[in-house]
Formats: sequence, structure tokens, C-alpha cells
Amino acid sequence: MSDACCGPQNDAEPEAGPEKVWQVRELRLAVLAAVILIVGWVFGQAGYGGVAAAVELAAVGAAAITFVPDAVRNLRHGRIGVGTLMTIAAIGAVALGQFAEAALLGVLFSIAEGLEHYAVSRTRRGLRSLLSLVPSKASVLRDGTEISVAPDDLVLGDVMVLRPGERAATDGTIRSGQTSLDLSAITGESVPVEAGPGSDVYAGAINGGGAIEVEVTAVAAGSSLARIVHIVEEAQERKGAGQRLADRIARPLVPTIMALASLIAAVGAIVGDPMLWLERALVVLVAASPCALAIAVPLTVVAAIGAASRQGALVKGGAAVEELGRIKVVALDKTGTLTRNRPQVVQVATVDGVSQAEALTLAAALEVRSEHPLAQAILAAAGDAPAGVELTAVPGHGLHGHLDGRLLRLGKPSWVSPGVLAGEVERLQAAGATVVVLARDEAPLAAIAVRDELRPEAAEAVGLLQRLGITVAMLTGDHARTAEAVAAEAGITTIHSELLPEDKAALLPSLAKGRPIAMVGDGVNDAPALATADIGIAMGAMGTDVAIETADVALLGEDLRHLPQVLAHSRRARRIMVQNIVFSLAIIAVLIPLAAFGVLGLATVVFIHEFAEVLVILNAIRAARITTLPGVTRTSLRSAGYAINIGSAPALSDPCCGPNPSAPRQATDATAPAGPRTNLF
Repeated sequence: MSDACCGPQNDAEPEAGPEKVWQVRELRLAVLAAVILIVGWVFGQAGYGGVAAAVELAAVGAAAITFVPDAVRNLRHGRIGVGTLMTIAAIGAVALGQFAEAALLGVLFSIAEGLEHYAVSRTRRGLRSLLSLVPSKASVLRDGTEISVAPDDLVLGDVMVLRPGERAATDGTIRSGQTSLDLSAITGESVPVEAGPGSDVYAGAINGGGAIEVEVTAVAAGSSLARIVHIVEEAQERKGAGQRLADRIARPLVPTIMALASLIAAVGAIVGDPMLWLERALVVLVAASPCALAIAVPLTVVAAIGAASRQGALVKGGAAVEELGRIKVVALDKTGTLTRNRPQVVQVATVDGVSQAEALTLAAALEVRSEHPLAQAILAAAGDAPAGVELTAVPGHGLHGHLDGRLLRLGKPSWVSPGVLAGEVERLQAAGATVVVLARDEAPLAAIAVRDELRPEAAEAVGLLQRLGITVAMLTGDHARTAEAVAAEAGITTIHSELLPEDKAALLPSLAKGRPIAMVGDGVNDAPALATADIGIAMGAMGTDVAIETADVALLGEDLRHLPQVLAHSRRARRIMVQNIVFSLAIIAVLIPLAAFGVLGLATVVFIHEFAEVLVILNAIRAARITTLPGVTRTSLRSAGYAINIGSAPALSDPCCGPNPSAPRQATDATAPAGPRTNLF
């Protein structure tokens, strides 16, 4: 907490906050002070004025414990904040004999401070509950014996034994066994994913099938789950434009308020009753306190980022939350974003004298060291193939090399002329396939058609984006015919094809037309465009360091419907930020003149000001709730699986941690490898 936001300035804030509202220290002391104040009022009504005053002073002391010590400590370090204003106001009220008003100020201020502390700790604790997905023990094979160790004792190369129903203690790769993995708590993919030798296993994944052996590839502290929590916690500390605006207003406002109050007291002492104007100066001090303004945006950001992380999206700070809320144009990469990123060879057209098997073997000789999805499809179709030599990739076009002393080229039809196969190339492209042409010594040998099927939820996701009023465009390096076929199936009318990576980045400004634009890609191939866009969104970034470290937003799952969900969520969060800022400034603007001219007394101003702060807090934590998309009911959102079921996360009624649905949704492929690729086509 910061004194500028009503709370104490602690250099080391504990990670775990109070689990129940009655466990909050500030609220306990506020209740105690309120009870003592009521007792004092009873004594006063009974005619025991002296006793009433003493009891009211005790109430002042009980409430002041929550903020006076920290205000004094901050003052010693040269920090002046809202707590300082409240301390001065309380001391002044006591000096003027307004014990009850001073106690009421302390009680209401403590309540607001306690609610803020509780709201922030709840959202952060909800995020850190992700780490509870890691089991307390892990079974490993060492020296031929199975033993049980703590996750922190796992080392790289250990072999974990994961039985049905058990969670993975850290990241690894399956060495033996076949199973289905439940990744719902991590990526939001509620339907189990089939996995076998070579498949990645993430920390927190549940083994839903047979026993498997998993080779450890990351220590527990460096697992994907721990890394995600760390990144989001860092993101919660980053400040967005709205938060910086609130800070810019609040920081000079505190000393300005103190100067204004001093001026009112000084001028009033000259022209009127000094005690009356001193009292009014104290009231102005409280009325102009920017406490609600200072917490208006940060608390909303914390709630919004925490909720987004539990819905399968890492949002990197307040700036990203705000910018996401402004997005009007979304540019989607085709491969791996709109499509499943599992391309397969669907047809091979060859010239006379060349068999399909020979064509695939020659193509595979060039692709043998490539990690591009199209290369993997060709290698899978060809089987064993010799490796070419002098292999050279030409980004955005293809590659060339030598085999048996002869030059081979493989790439786009615009780079490798299809010659007599031109008709076949056009036919295959019209059918929605990506076509690469193979040539030997500049003579075309074959046209290989590879098709990456559209994600089953892609059309629905595009429709949801359009319902939000967002313009959707598709950017791809594929041939125009292929791009048009895929775009038509997805419901996209704005298409830009045959683009190199740098072309995508250059195209974004004209595509945006002055509007905020987001680029959605795999976080690696589309790096230039992701960096150029107002917001870069990495798709399917679970376990990919580059993606989640460099993108403004990383969608952990493979379900494209998370994209419109996080955009709608950020829009709502941004509206809440604006509401809080406007409301906070309006309260200050109205209360200052009323307090300065004596229309409102200290008790009334304290009540209005602190009640407004409570309203700001309650409004801010609304950002932690799930956002229903236009035209989509909450029930359909549940069935689509938008929210993640995190262990024992709170139920739908929880105002902090959001919904906890468990209904299944359509399966999507979450096992495609994510890593650096050579963008050839």
C-alpha cells in the first residue's frame, strides 16, 4: 500500500493477505472504535459529559492506530500523502474539542483503508492460488528406485512418475506412456488433450489417463506456472495512462490541499473568527483529500489483471488493460491463429516422370532442419529422407540447397515458377490449400498442397469480435486464393495476403486508419507486427518464453474465443477506471467550496468523503467479474469455457475472483509445439 492511496507505505508487503473480511486489522480496529464511540454517545446522552469525552478520545485513539503511525513514519522519510492529511485533520479536530468528529473521521477512513487492503489481497491471492495447483510431493525415479520428493527438490533430467489423477509438479516432456492431460486450470482448455512420448507437460496439468513417465525440463521455481504468476504480479505493478493520470493529479494535490487549508485559516484569522476559520480549514483538508482518486485506477487494474489471468490471458500491466479497452481493429495472422497450426499434405501434383513419393523425398531433403509448420507437414508425409547440403532459407519465400550435386528450390509459386503446373497450383489454392513448388535445376517438378484446417471456433470468435464493433482483418504470407478461402470460412472480409513479416508491420498503420489496433500472432514469426501494433497479442503462448515475455498480452490456451473475451473484459475495466476518476474529481470539486463556506461540517464531510471512497472501491472490484459479450448469455459463456477452474476458486457470487464454471466446451488442440520458427512461406 502507499500513503498516496490512503494506506501505509510498507517496503515489504506480505504476499498473503487476510482470507476473511473480519480478519482485516483496519476493519477490526474500525469496529472497535465505532463501538467505543457509541458508548461515548450513550454517556453523553445520559449527562455524563466528562466521561463521554474521555470515551470519545479512546475511540479516536483506537481508529488512529490504523493510519497515524504510518503517516508519521512516512513524514520522517519525506513522504506526504492522504494519511498525513487525515492525521492533521484528526489532531486539529481533537484540539478544537470535536472528539466525536475526530473519531468518526478515523472510523470511516479505517473502513475505507481496510476494504482497499482486503480487495487488493483477494485479487492477488486469487492469482497466487495458481501455485496451489502444484502438489506437495512428486514421485521420481532415481537409481532405479521410485521415491517421493518435494517439488523444490526436483532437478533437470529427473523422471517423474505421474499416475492417473495426479498433477505435474513442474514442466517436463513425456518419456513413456500415453494419456490425456487436463489443462483447464492453466490454459482454459477444459477438454483433455491426448499426449504421448515427446508431448509437453506443464506444471499443474492433471494426468487423466494411464501412468506416464515425464522427464523434468524446468525446476519448480522456473516452471511455466511459476513464471506466469511472476509475470502477472509484475504486470500488476505497471502503470497505465489512466493510472498515471490519477497519480499526476493526486501527487501535487496533497501539498496543494495543505497550502489551501493554511491559506483559508490565515485569511480567516485576519477577516473573521480565527477558530471558526481554522475549523473550516480542517474541514477543507478532509474534503479535498484525493484518497478515492489515488486508488481509483490501481485497484481496478489489479482486479482486471487478476481476473484476466484466471481466464487464460496474461495482460502485462495497466497500460495494456487500458489500451485493450480502446482497440477498434484486430489484425489476425492466419497460421497458428485462425488455423490449428497442424498442417498436413493433402495433395501432390507432379510433372511426368516424377512420382509423388520422389517429390516428397526431395522436398523433405530441404526441410529436414526447418521447424516451420509447413516443413513439419512435408517431413511427416515423406518419412525418412536424406539431408540436403548448403541449405539456405530465404525468409518469406522459401529455401534452396543441393542434393546429389543438383540444385533444389522449394517455395512460394511467386518465387519458384510452377511452369506447366500453374493450373494445378491455381486449383489447389482456390481450394484453400497453401502450395509450394519444388524445382530441380530450375525445372519445376511438383506442386505440394498443404492445408492447415481452420480452428473450429474461429468463425464464432470473429463473429464475437464484430459484435463488439471491432474491425477484423487477416494478414498472411499465403497466396491470395488460399487466403480468400480461409477468410471466407472464418467470416473475414478484409484480407491482405502474400505479405512478408516486415510487410505486416508496415501495413498496420494504414489498416488502423488512426484507430487503436491489435495484432494477434504466435509471438515469434509476427514479432515486427506485434511490436508495431498498439497491442501485441501472442496466441497459444503457454510455455513459450519469447511470447509471454515480449507480447503485451499472451493467450495461454488455443481457443480463439479468449480473444474477444479479454477485449470485452478490458473495455469494461477501462470504463470502470474512467467512472472512478470522474466520480473522485467530482466529489472533491463539490466538497471543497461547501466546506470552505461552512455549509458542511467536519462530520458530514468525513462521512460523504469516505462513503465515496467505499463506492470507488466497490466499483473497482467489479473489474474482477466475468464480462458477458454482446449477444451471448452468461450460460453460453460457461458452456464455451471462458473462465478457468482454478482449484478451489470462489464461486460465481464472489465479487473478487470471478466465476468458476466447469462445463466442458469444444476440444481444441493445445499440444502444438510453440517455439522459434523460420518464416519461409
